[in-house]
Amino acid sequence: MARAVPASYSRPIRPVLSTDLGLLYDADCFVVLSALKRDSIDCVFADPPFNLGKDYGNGAAKDSLDTQNYLKWCFAWLDECVRVIKPGGSIFVYTLPQWGYHLASQLERSGMLFRHWIAVSMKGTFPRGRKLYPAHYGLLYFTKGVPKTFNHVRLPIPKCRHCGKDIKDYGGHRKYLNPLGLNLTDFWDDTAPARHSKFKSRWHINELKPVIPGRCIEISTEPGDVIVDPFGGGGSTYESAQRLHRYWIGTEIATSGAIEERFDRFFADAVRQRPDALQDVFIDTRPDFSLNVG
Repeated sequence: MARAVPASYSRPIRPVLSTDLGLLYDADCFVVLSALKRDSIDCVFADPPFNLGKDYGNGAAKDSLDTQNYLKWCFAWLDECVRVIKPGGSIFVYTLPQWGYHLASQLERSGMLFRHWIAVSMKGTFPRGRKLYPAHYGLLYFTKGVPKTFNHVRLPIPKCRHCGKDIKDYGGHRKYLNPLGLNLTDFWDDTAPARHSKFKSRWHINELKPVIPGRCIEISTEPGDVIVDPFGGGGSTYESAQRLHRYWIGTEIATSGAIEERFDRFFADAVRQRPDALQDVFIDTRPDFSLNVG
């Protein structure tokens, strides 16, 4: 789990992965966020540790804090995200409902505008104790004022996998549906975690399918905009940004190697050059995008 105070580094932090669109740092998220200019980023997508005591490997500390300290840590990185987001830019936070309402309140206190609580279907779980069956994650969507970009994302009209016909009859109004598909709603039920090893970068941990950050990026940005994900995990956000032709900046303290492998697998032909267009979003960097920290 990242620390709330940047560590002291005796040498510049260089990106461990770079493409024509993105930079990945094997570093604490606070170090990289603090190196970004105020009002410089178009979208932040964050999938932080859920404080469930998981060990994310490679010597990473287990994410097990008391509630007060966990929320204090979350509020610290959220405040940094709010600082770097442009007016009209967006923040998405993927989290458990038990944390979601705390994080939403903090974003509101920071002056962000609530847009949606997106319910992302959770499959393969089971009820614990005297509770209802947990069936969704929360995906918070806030903007810094009125959104500068909002793109309608459409989904294919659902078909029966057996007969190939429409699952619903749409009350006899099927002919009036948009041929491009149905409008995306705030309930996503086609986003189960990537559990099979062939689709995962980290075999021992559930990962987001790229469709989740991908939709957030499509909704709130245009090609050439800049995306930040402070908790890289398996690299789903960076993969989505790369495919959608957005610039991206990422950090990951435990599994940056898995993200490098993901890019070797999916973007073997991508140009491994440092994107000059990102130079302007940093407060102070060297020509090779090393961060002057410490």
